[in-house]
Amino acid sequence: MRQDPNPPLLGYVDRLEARAGESVNFKVSSASSLPYAARLTRSISADPNPAGQGIVEQDASEYFAPATFPSIHQPFYPGSYGVGLARVSAAAHDEISLGAVIYPTLVCDHEQTVLSVGHLSVSLSTSGLLVLRFGEREIISNLQPVLRKWSKVRVRITSNEAIVQLTSLERGDQQSSQYEGTLTADLSVSGFPVIAARLENDKAIDHFNGKIEAPWLSVDGKTVAAWDFSKEIPTTKAIASAGPDLKLVNYPARAMTSSAWDASEMNWTHKPEHYAAIHFHDDDIYDFEWDTDFTFTIPEDMPSGIYVMRLSCDGSEDAIPFFVTRPRGKPNAKLCVLVSTFTYTIYGNHARPDYAPEWQDRMDAWGAYPHNPANHRSYGLSTYNYHSDGAGICHASHHRPLFNLRPGFLTFGTTPCSGLRHFQADSHLISWLHAKGIEYDIVTDQDLHRDGVSAIQGYEAVTTGSHPEYHTAQTLNALQDYRDGGGHLLYLGANGFYWRIAVHNENDSILEIRRAEDGIRAWAAEPGEYYNAFDGGYGGLWRRNARPPQELVGIGFAAQGEFVGDPYKRVCTDPEFEWVFDGIKDDILGDFGYSGGGAAGFELDHIDYRLGTPENAVLLARSITRDDEFMLVPEEQLTHLTNLTGGTEKDALRSDIVHFDVPGGGSVFAVGSITFCGCLPWNNFDNNVSQLLENVLRNKLSG
Repeated sequence: MRQDPNPPLLGYVDRLEARAGESVNFKVSSASSLPYAARLTRSISADPNPAGQGIVEQDASEYFAPATFPSIHQPFYPGSYGVGLARVSAAAHDEISLGAVIYPTLVCDHEQTVLSVGHLSVSLSTSGLLVLRFGEREIISNLQPVLRKWSKVRVRITSNEAIVQLTSLERGDQQSSQYEGTLTADLSVSGFPVIAARLENDKAIDHFNGKIEAPWLSVDGKTVAAWDFSKEIPTTKAIASAGPDLKLVNYPARAMTSSAWDASEMNWTHKPEHYAAIHFHDDDIYDFEWDTDFTFTIPEDMPSGIYVMRLSCDGSEDAIPFFVTRPRGKPNAKLCVLVSTFTYTIYGNHARPDYAPEWQDRMDAWGAYPHNPANHRSYGLSTYNYHSDGAGICHASHHRPLFNLRPGFLTFGTTPCSGLRHFQADSHLISWLHAKGIEYDIVTDQDLHRDGVSAIQGYEAVTTGSHPEYHTAQTLNALQDYRDGGGHLLYLGANGFYWRIAVHNENDSILEIRRAEDGIRAWAAEPGEYYNAFDGGYGGLWRRNARPPQELVGIGFAAQGEFVGDPYKRVCTDPEFEWVFDGIKDDILGDFGYSGGGAAGFELDHIDYRLGTPENAVLLARSITRDDEFMLVPEEQLTHLTNLTGGTEKDALRSDIVHFDVPGGGSVFAVGSITFCGCLPWNNFDNNVSQLLENVLRNKLSG
């Protein structure tokens, strides 16, 4: 895959959401010698398709006067490691020893440092051999740790020799090998101890790929530094049993199985000594930690909505979205739109495996966002991608430029439709609300996680967008409390409320996903590594955590296909629900649209009473699904002949539109398709899907 040069102008914000009086810090890197310009717009449509309305934004200069700022190039440094909080120093002595238990996962084109202090380091060479460096001197051993096997490395250095030992820790294989080399050296050592990298001019280089456990350093038989990675696992600190603690940089993966793990315990909180390893990667990068270029404080009179800070300089442009929410308990509209910022972040910089350079032709013709993560992998990829060593990426953050969180970004570059997902696809709903004159406020996943149900109390209705997939226990609790407290919840997507995630307690921009058993997965967590490091919760599907989406919204994920859509057919003839279909003459709904060409497409949810669909749920419409374009999701399949529904696979491949009332006066309307909202702008917002949603929404807002 080709890698394009770094875009000359890029930025991000320190927070995706802010209320009146709160500040958003913009962090920008510009390679130009000229100042860059910044102007503010309100986003209405982020779909660049010229067959539709295109990208639509309103000038918002009354809240932020256009300004220019000096261009400053801000670098970023991928690679995770641990660095001591204090220096370790030792004068010339008779002996220095150091070592660690390691589980290397990659041989690559750069050395990989296991442990270093000042000019002393132990590494793996580009051919995988153990290397000892002492300043300009080096000893390349003939010892090669086996990839994805545990071994213990021990190095002993005297004034005239160095002994390198490698011992296998695999069960049934406790072989030990030794290499001796001549080394005439001044054995003084001084510097910050570093695990999984070494420092050169205060910059970490030669990052290690793999797990490291129990590193240590001793002088004349006295331990001067040692660390136990089983302590304080949810934090970014590695606790020392001797010497200084370590600061963990770039969020390496914790709660990883270590050499003692024997499958007797799967939950690290019950037996942390079996999880005494940290998995480091040379491409870990989540928080760029750029300096702030300028700050924007949200004015009191600024409407809640989606805003874009547009940057331009010397022919280059960037567009940074952020979301203005309302103060808690002070709605300015009857409707609240829940923006799926957790899902946006988890998918952030997703480099799709089907990306092709030919996509650029459409991007150019449409004036779409010009950059794709597949061509800029050094910026850190999504949790739908892999690290350089083949491990699944389990952390995500918006504290870096996210190419696919930009107006006009195309997820699919050759489909006959717009080819949008997430932020851009959700703008189909936003533009529809503007076209229909329906006022709304914005709330984000982060608001729900932090504030609970108080973030949405007071609204007559709350609606999701097209794909509210990733949630914490706090966000699910908030939505359930809102619904059960008399609120009207609209679920306008599919594959929602699906994966459980955790938020880091030291940096709430960092999210964690463990792709445990079951589910449509881009990668699978390793055995024993199903529990989140951040909060100790069992990762994976909410369905496997006894909270299937059917319990909240009546339907749940059942089928996935290509990015194509089919229509629904009305099945409800109960006069009590005639209001849903008021003004609609056809029984066929949504045989059109900018997402997949139909209202029921890509990912589909259906009714399942065994999983919690309420008995009073009314089936309003059901998709006419092409079974050759879709497959059941793994959690629905049992064998090649049977599935959990008990019926045929063809019958299970469907999307259901449902409505049900909840005791206390609340209700749920759910559509069960990711492509549903793509129908709303069709024919200038004049179509039967648009009419159906307008009927439902105005009914819920009339209270």
